[in-house]
Amino acid sequence: MSTLAEPVEVASGYRAGRTLPLRVELVRQLKRRRTLIMGGILAALPFILVAAFAIGGTPGERGSQVTLMDTATSSGANFAAVNLFVSAGFLLVVPVALFCGDTVASEASWSSLRYLLAAPVPRARLLWSKLVVGLSLSLAAMILLPLVALAVGTAAYGWGPLELPTGGAIGAGTAAQRLLVVVAFIFVSQLVTAGLAFWLSTKTDAPLGAVGGAVGLTIVGNVLDAVTALGHWRDFLPAHWQFAWADAVQPHPEWSGMIQGTAVSVTYAIVLFALAFRGFARKDIVS
Repeated sequence: MSTLAEPVEVASGYRAGRTLPLRVELVRQLKRRRTLIMGGILAALPFILVAAFAIGGTPGERGSQVTLMDTATSSGANFAAVNLFVSAGFLLVVPVALFCGDTVASEASWSSLRYLLAAPVPRARLLWSKLVVGLSLSLAAMILLPLVALAVGTAAYGWGPLELPTGGAIGAGTAAQRLLVVVAFIFVSQLVTAGLAFWLSTKTDAPLGAVGGAVGLTIVGNVLDAVTALGHWRDFLPAHWQFAWADAVQPHPEWSGMIQGTAVSVTYAIVLFALAFRGFARKDIVS
């Protein structure tokens, strides 16, 4: 008996690396209604805040304590920073969970997943395309909010330096660079939510379950971080570092908190993404 394995016949011109191109997946996701609705909500938030300030009056000092919110109408840069502050804890979690959790699970719910794999699209290639597009849309959402806020805030309150609650100011040009750092850190800190959503998306045929599960677990992390009795154990929670970006909008920025937060988030994300790829490679696809 021959011990040589028989050659596997492959269709002429077939290249596994060229299946499900990123541009095709990106166009598919951009055309989906949930993408357009999520983008509309994020773009509308700055207009809602401007209207709220116009109706309720500009935020003022609460006693002797001045917060970032109190400086919202000082300049466009301040207004953009406030938009990031009010949305980083929850609102920006939703698009990340949506774009990364409604990927594989949505294909399964439409009963199109097995047909994609029969195309044939290699499982790792399919997950890679879905993940890259999901993360790209998540980053786009985080860039969209401060960009719109900066434009709306500049039109409403003028272009000027970033006024700091602790006193002093950062020049407009430097403030724009610092806001880019803030957006980058918020994106990295949300990689844990992305990992949770993506992993759950490979485990269930219900997109809502993957998205809701990721949001719910993120909320649980925020609740645990509020339990001061946990002490230093909170340092291992991604939620503990989610507002470390505030150190970047200081006259002399501090990077230690953001570095620790980045290390924690990236570690969790790598583990979750690896679990997603490993589990999906062995999963019996029936939908």
